[in-house]
Amino acid sequence: MLTSYIHAFALFFSLINPFLMSIYMIGMIRNTDVKIFSKALIQGSLIAFFVFLFFAWGGEAIFSRYLNVRFESFQIFGGIIFLVIGYRYVFHGADTIGEIRGAPEHLAGTVAMPFMIGPGTISAAVVTGINHGMMTTIAVVAATLGITCIILILMKYFHDNLRHSHAKYIDHYFDIVGRLSALLIGTIAIDMIVTGIMGLIKNA
Repeated sequence: MLTSYIHAFALFFSLINPFLMSIYMIGMIRNTDVKIFSKALIQGSLIAFFVFLFFAWGGEAIFSRYLNVRFESFQIFGGIIFLVIGYRYVFHGADTIGEIRGAPEHLAGTVAMPFMIGPGTISAAVVTGINHGMMTTIAVVAATLGITCIILILMKYFHDNLRHSHAKYIDHYFDIVGRLSALLIGTIAIDMIVTGIMGLIKNA
């Protein structure tokens, strides 16, 4: 029982991946005050939390009944997106991500939608809701988003205090962690695509 909970947490954490998110969000980390960054991150996490719970509660019916699409197709699409991200990072590094800026009042939505809420994480929410129920999903999603916020806020703090004296090491961090995380993301992407295809074959 405990192993299945750990697996659900590991899946969510690897998809959201605060270490890879720190590279996506480098523009915000470099150009935003720590208080504004922290507030936007927490608000964005709350938005993502309720979106994940909605899809975990609705399950596959949201796709088949209301959107008139197969959940397996959504899994395949999410896997392709993550595969592209992983490929670009492995071969091009952090240079593939541009600067992301915006008005402070819009940062929460910017954090939630491109960085946390995506086909991969929504698929994980649906699968976790189906396999473990709502209470477990609430605990797993809350723990993942909470740990993600703590790690990213700490990264922001260290970046602001060390960027002048240790700029070279920070650049190495973004390059190495980005490529290593991309390997994990690419592996998960392939698994999502295979799972989606197997589901389509099974339901055919």
